Amino acid sequence: MPELRLNLVTREWVIVEKNADIHPADFIEKNLLKKTPDHLGSCHFCAGNEDIIPDEIYRIQDENGWKVRVVRNKFSRLSGEGPHMRWGDKLQRAANGVGIHEIIIETPFHNLTTANLSSDQLKAVIETYKDRLMAIYGDPRVEYVVIFKNSGTSSGTSFEHSLTQMVGIPVMPLQIRDRIEAYMRYYDDNGGCLMCRMLEEELQSGARVLLNTDHFVSFVPYAALSPFHVWIFPKRHSGSIADLRNEEMWDLASALKVTMSKLYYGLENPDFNYAIRSGSPENAKSKFLHWYLSIVPRIGYTSGFEMASGMYVNPIQPEASAQYLRNIKLPEGHT
Repeated sequence: MPELRLNLVTREWVIVEKNADIHPADFIEKNLLKKTPDHLGSCHFCAGNEDIIPDEIYRIQDENGWKVRVVRNKFSRLSGEGPHMRWGDKLQRAANGVGIHEIIIETPFHNLTTANLSSDQLKAVIETYKDRLMAIYGDPRVEYVVIFKNSGTSSGTSFEHSLTQMVGIPVMPLQIRDRIEAYMRYYDDNGGCLMCRMLEEELQSGARVLLNTDHFVSFVPYAALSPFHVWIFPKRHSGSIADLRNEEMWDLASALKVTMSKLYYGLENPDFNYAIRSGSPENAKSKFLHWYLSIVPRIGYTSGFEMASGMYVNPIQPEASAQYLRNIKLPEGHT
């Protein structure tokens, strides 16, 4: 019989199927053998093509050139110019479509992805996340910053080059507002942080844990919304990645590399999205907010039932997903 599980972070019910005929290997996408060059003359983001997108606003570099580069998204849905204004009459409400949309070019090389970037390179990427989040929140028009990565066509991108996007928007999205209110209610009812309590229980159980480092825990959620959905939680309570310390950035780089390598080799390079759920720098000391990183391999499906009910269906038990990924042996250099 299937089981209904409540995801306390998203407040969504998930139908977890218990089908003995479905195995983790059934979700392998067969993308691993795809070969791409380390440089494309037509790619807007490869080293040597900087003149294609010259609107650079940030970079990290070493003696060999730039490591991470940030540019404005020239196809942004929001305008970088204009005031933050709202208006409305009766049932109609609107606001100026102003905001900030930046593209973080994670590597000069075309054929690298999160799983095979070096820990040093990933540390530079994470440092960029922190610096740009703080800079974007410095714009008084911005109410919330979205940090997300699309990889592969089914994730919603046509770009092969490894990128992250950051968008400062002038409103608070309903999904974010609802989650913050849920965290506040949990704190009021229990006197503590929901994420900290969840982390304690996951470590005590161990059934869904993939990786436990000095500062981070990678695990498949109890009520994972889709197959091989993974969260990475910081052990230290903090509401914002703006609060990351240097040793935590190194540890997060390592944890992210290992986690993504498990997915890369275990599912043969699936398309994926990840998002960093973080508050503003002012939220760093919040008692009830706890930032985290969510990874969603695009190997599931959305049916009419899910669209009609708002309930997700996970065809494989989270414990089976976690066990499969734990058992994946990584090549040298990926740990």
